[in-house]
Amino acid sequence: MAAKKALASFPKVLLDEVEKWGGRKQTGVSLRYMTKFGSQPTSRNLVFSAQFLHKELPIRIARRTLELQSLPFGLSQKPAVLKVRDWYLESFHDIRSFPEVKDTNDELGFTNMIKMIKVRHNNVVPMMALGVQQLKNDIYPKARKLDEIHQFLDRFYMSRIGIRMLIGQHVALHDHNPQPDCVGCIHTKVSPMDVARNASEDARAICLREYGSAPDVNIYGDQCFTFPYVPTHLHQMVFELVKNSLRAVQERFMDSDDIAPPVRIIVADGLEDVTIKISDEGGGIPRSGLPKIFTYLYSTARNPLDENLDLASADRVTMAGYGCGLPISRLYARYFGGDLQIISMEGYGTDAYLHLSRLGDSEEPLP
Repeated sequence: MAAKKALASFPKVLLDEVEKWGGRKQTGVSLRYMTKFGSQPTSRNLVFSAQFLHKELPIRIARRTLELQSLPFGLSQKPAVLKVRDWYLESFHDIRSFPEVKDTNDELGFTNMIKMIKVRHNNVVPMMALGVQQLKNDIYPKARKLDEIHQFLDRFYMSRIGIRMLIGQHVALHDHNPQPDCVGCIHTKVSPMDVARNASEDARAICLREYGSAPDVNIYGDQCFTFPYVPTHLHQMVFELVKNSLRAVQERFMDSDDIAPPVRIIVADGLEDVTIKISDEGGGIPRSGLPKIFTYLYSTARNPLDENLDLASADRVTMAGYGCGLPISRLYARYFGGDLQIISMEGYGTDAYLHLSRLGDSEEPLP
């Protein structure tokens, strides 16, 4: 009832349009295409890009909005989920209300508008996590299997990665002084060693803040090797994996006289894949727990979410996160044709294998 009541605040004509656009076919793009197209950010190309987004974004946003309205177990009625659904409806309305993009002036106005949409959706992940947490508290232990919810969240977050990539890439192409070798958000010569080093330093800083000390991180690989990728995506994945390893090692050796062993990162450049292995001696995960690690809101740490969360500051990073760091990291890897695998040895430690496609020609997965 709450969802129907809340929908009353939106005009029926808008809801009908969401229904119509949600049935349209999405168009995927590849990393290679984005790089090739973005390497010549002429006014004409920017207008063409805006015209594509003007048609594509409403389809993707409408599909997610429709799903947000029909989730199982009453998840659609949770206040946090209603808020996310309203953000999607507002963004759909903003794009559909914008006139057809015909020239550079239209394109600049459109770009400013989608920039605002990206900001509006900044807190979607913690907000959805809060909604699922509220649901878990309601139905646990009645329904332990939340498979439907997990499948929805995989689709929802994968779509969000795509929407933010498309908007971010278009906006970044307006940078008049781009960094060398950058095409929008894409860096044609990413050094995985450098990204791993920076991500490890960030993860260690959080570990130091929360525990007062942090294990070392040793990185091995070819310092000269580079490949085309989105550095922010790579940083987020490596950061999440290193953070998990640091926490496991820190908690295992906190009360021990032994020195905490370092986390090891190995970067390998194959013909098809770049693989980054992150190994720790944090005690591992029991075999019975392995199937759960890619489900949302499973965490071996205390969950930092609570009902009274100040959602304005909901994106503050903690060592525990929101219980969705691993599944979302896997989606980032899969977005450009890669994958993430976790292999654990209980009583010893865990190895995470992050596979990234070097070819760059796989199209976005479109849920």
